[in-house]
Order: sequence, then C-alpha cells, then structure tokens
Amino acid sequence: QLQLVESGGGLVQPGGSLRLSCAASGFTLDYYAIGWFRQAPGKEREGVSCISSSHGWANYADSVKGRFTISRDNAKKTVYLQMNSLKPEDTAVYYCASTPAAVCVLGVPPPSIMNSWGQGTQVTVSS
Repeated sequence: QLQLVESGGGLVQPGGSLRLSCAASGFTLDYYAIGWFRQAPGKEREGVSCISSSHGWANYADSVKGRFTISRDNAKKTVYLQMNSLKPEDTAVYYCASTPAAVCVLGVPPPSIMNSWGQGTQVTVSS
C-alpha cells in the first residue's frame, strides 16, 4: 500500500531553518514525482515545490524561490524540503504528495492532480 509520511516540522524563529522529510513506502519512489504543498488556516492548499521522477527537475513557487530546496534520495525512498530564511508567512501544515504523472517539469502542479498524500507536518515560524 502506497504511503507517505512527513516529518521534521516544528517551531522556529523567523530567519531560521527546518528540513522536512517525506518517507515513501509501498511503491518505487523512482517512478513518481513528489510535490510539497502547504495549507495555512483559512487558506487553500498551495503548491510549494515539486521534483520530477526522472532527472530530478525541480520547481518552486515564487514565494519560496531562493529559500527552499527540494531533493530526493531514491535509495532511501525519501524526499526532502530544506527551508531556510523562514518567515512567519511560511507557517502552515506541510504535506507531501505523489503522482506517477510526468509533472514538475514546467512548474509546481495544482494539488488536484496529485494521487496520494501524507498526513502533514506543522511548521510554525514565530518569535
């Protein structure tokens, strides 16, 4: 059974860093694109970053470009999101999601086309 589990969230001061992990099980990660999404209270879920299944092409939302870096380790079946220079507006529940589709090449896809989701991890940026 395909499963995604996020970890690494927490409370951090503005300007700080966190690294989120998305551990996959039940499927071969190599063949799937993985996206990171977030949802703040009262707001819609939005795409943050995405990494393709082949070549590891990555894309980012404008709001996080230059601050966040997505990477994948297929041998460990894990996708990471390194978040630096965090801002209060980055506060949200962060989710990873997978799809076998050839996405992420042109940009971060909408949440609606992702197939499987993790349970989310809370990130709070506050002093």
